[in-house]
Amino acid sequence: MIYSFKGHIPVIHESSFVHPLAAVTGNVIIGKNCYIGPGAAIRGDWGEIILEDGVNVQENCTVHMFPGKSIVLKESAHVGHGAIIHGANLGRNCLIGMNSVIMDDAEIGDECIVGAMSFVKAEEKFPKRKLIVGNPAKAIKDISDEIIAWKTAGTRLYQQLPTDCHESLREVEPLREIPANRPKQEDFYKTLEDFRKEKKE
Repeated sequence: MIYSFKGHIPVIHESSFVHPLAAVTGNVIIGKNCYIGPGAAIRGDWGEIILEDGVNVQENCTVHMFPGKSIVLKESAHVGHGAIIHGANLGRNCLIGMNSVIMDDAEIGDECIVGAMSFVKAEEKFPKRKLIVGNPAKAIKDISDEIIAWKTAGTRLYQQLPTDCHESLREVEPLREIPANRPKQEDFYKTLEDFRKEKKE
């Protein structure tokens, strides 16, 4: 659902997809080829939220801030299921792991990866290409070119997903039996662990 708030109406590029079960409110600008999953809440009621091109905010994420703030999720930022971004800025092509919390005025650098369930304290600043994990989160090492390539390929899937949703996502009645010709889904992207194992072989 898309909501205006105190005269602010969200601006959403037509190539992006906002799931009907997501809520985008007020002073929000969403660029090209962005995906907003069901249950996500992007609340621009008290401040401005900008999602640059190719950003994805997955299921049950929250993006919000204190009054008067303006935050940016830069191009190709990837926000995993259940994460909370509260008044923080995300760098280009970064990955925020599932159920992580990024607090006010934190800065996540370009191509950083924040591990699942990490807690980034308010005003923490991380330079580009760091692996950030823990509670409180710390940078523990640099990110390799190979891992960035893996992350970028995964984000490309989400950048294609808006087109796929526009073309084929429909509300339907469920089938009551499994059809004989039910299509099998392709294995076309590896988990990080499988990716690492492949590289070692």
